[in-house]
Formats: sequence, C-alpha cells, structure tokens
Amino acid sequence: MPEIEVSRADVEQFLSRFHVRVVDDDDATEHDVTLSRADHARLGGRYLSPESFIRACFEFLLEREAKESILRSFDVSQIATYFPEFETHILRRPAD
Repeated sequence: MPEIEVSRADVEQFLSRFHVRVVDDDDATEHDVTLSRADHARLGGRYLSPESFIRACFEFLLEREAKESILRSFDVSQIATYFPEFETHILRRPAD
C-alpha cells in the first residue's frame, strides 16, 4: 500500500480542507480534499481525527484504483458517486 500523507490545509466554520500526498516507490500524486462537518460527524466521527478519517478514505480508494486515477480535487461526499459501497464500507471499517 502506498504511503498516505494527510495535512489539514484550512478549517472554516462548516468545512475542512486537506492536502493529501500519496507516495508509491519514488512517484507521488497530490490531492486537495474537502470534508464537511456534517459528513465527518455522519461517516468519520469514530476516527481519532479528521486526518485519520481522510487517510481511511484514501485507503478505500487505493483498494479500488491507482493513485493516478484519484481526482486531484474533490469532496468526500463525491466518493459514493463513484463507489456506491463507500459509506457502508467506511462505517464498518475498523477505526484507528
């Protein structure tokens, strides 16, 4: 599994922005991800931090597609558009 580096870029009242870098061998991709407070409470509240939830989202995505196929910029709510099983999977996944 590639290394996933997550850093919080910005926090607004209802939205957090993250910068994610996925490193595999000597190659990396970079992604900007947003997460609403509502989605974090509904899907990621049992994770230790929003960053650990975003990491779990990327682990889910990397199990299904190459890092180069992951959108460069997206909101977590969009994942279920491409992978309908996302919400069920992320709610059942063991939290960190």
